[in-house]
Amino acid sequence: MKNTAFAGLLCIGLFATPSLALAQDAAAAREPVDQTTANQMTPDQIAAFNQAVTDFTAAQQMQQAGDNAGALVKYESVLPAIRTAVQVSPDNSDYGHFLANALYAAAAAQAGLKNYDAVIDLYKEAVPLWRKITLAKKDDTNSRNVLTSMLIQLGNKALVGKDKGGAGAYYKEALDLARKSANVPADATGKNLLLSALIGLSQTSEDKSFWDEAIALGKAMIADGSIDAANKPSIEIMTGKVG
Repeated sequence: MKNTAFAGLLCIGLFATPSLALAQDAAAAREPVDQTTANQMTPDQIAAFNQAVTDFTAAQQMQQAGDNAGALVKYESVLPAIRTAVQVSPDNSDYGHFLANALYAAAAAQAGLKNYDAVIDLYKEAVPLWRKITLAKKDDTNSRNVLTSMLIQLGNKALVGKDKGGAGAYYKEALDLARKSANVPADATGKNLLLSALIGLSQTSEDKSFWDEAIALGKAMIADGSIDAANKPSIEIMTGKVG
């Protein structure tokens, strides 16, 4: 039943440029700080962090204008200061959220430049931070979708590398998150993430129910036009319409 050549198809949407929708409660960390509010940081660290706030905003503007290369230079310049803030104050959730957002935005810039290995490296660093965000903000669909999309792409990368066990673990975590988002009626993104996770699990698990559910959901989404361009070819192959 399973096409051994099918796993390669999963790479079609592997490095689609991520959305720049960021965690809402990370905004607080993007405000300059002083010695009173960051008493564990040195004056030099505070100055570097405050410059990072300014440069991050500039990078976002450049990225939104389509200048991924320029944005990436800025993102790479701000990450050390934000990482330092997190290391100095690991319990400060605002700093953690800021770092999570900066890593995700930098990954989007790298994807726009087709630097795919760099995307994966950034995702691996970002995922633990986004897990904390989704645990703290259980009803935040956007943050949950960000984490889900990264997990799916990490799963795709592992599957291409023939690490079915590692890929399956990423897909299973993504599936549990995506089921929550798919229950939000207006969230077409969540439905497509659910479908992506099911497609991945259909290639890594011996449980036939994942295959069956992926086909049923995919057919329904093709019929109502909600399926995205990354998932449609996979469903067409699974249902025997192509190839």
